[in-house]
Amino acid sequence: MSNISIPSGKTIAIDFETANEERGSACSVGLAWIEGGAVTRVEERLIRPKSMRFSSFNIAIHGIRPEHVEDAAEFPEVMDEFADDFAGATMIAHNAAFDFSVWRASLDVYRLAYPSFSYLCSVKMAQKVWPHLPSHKLNILAGHLGLRFVHHNAAEDAVVCAAASIAMAREKGVDHVLDLARVISLTPGRLHPTGYQACSVSKPLRRAL
Repeated sequence: MSNISIPSGKTIAIDFETANEERGSACSVGLAWIEGGAVTRVEERLIRPKSMRFSSFNIAIHGIRPEHVEDAAEFPEVMDEFADDFAGATMIAHNAAFDFSVWRASLDVYRLAYPSFSYLCSVKMAQKVWPHLPSHKLNILAGHLGLRFVHHNAAEDAVVCAAASIAMAREKGVDHVLDLARVISLTPGRLHPTGYQACSVSKPLRRAL
């Protein structure tokens, strides 16, 4: 299997789980680092939400209960552990609109500034690279790639997101997910201290009749 070289800067897949329907209620985060065409590091942290309100709906999805996070650090401390990794990184999430809104909302709860990095959405990438799939949910991509995982475990979700991104880059014959984004006309999103820009796919130009 050929390797995918990574240019300067880190590439990290991320996944959040939330305690309830509010985006600022992150209760766990999973991270998977990509280097040399492989996942080289995986981290998972439980997060103690500021409100500690857990909905039965969310508990049924990920299995995390209030007692599991009672002794966990809150969002700023958890994410600060990885601040050096995030700085200038290319981040990837499956349904990035959700995960990066969780990140923003969780920082908003503490009135903290956003970090600076670019990000990509593996759902949008998969829709362009594998349009034949019946769905582009993470479990469908995992099945397409022959991967078994525990869905809605933040670390395992991040690993599958990373693995899918690597496979898509390889299929398109490019060296990095940013090269993949260019090939499929995906404009990376951007998070920065004063706001954010969403990740978007350019629509093909219509020919004049």
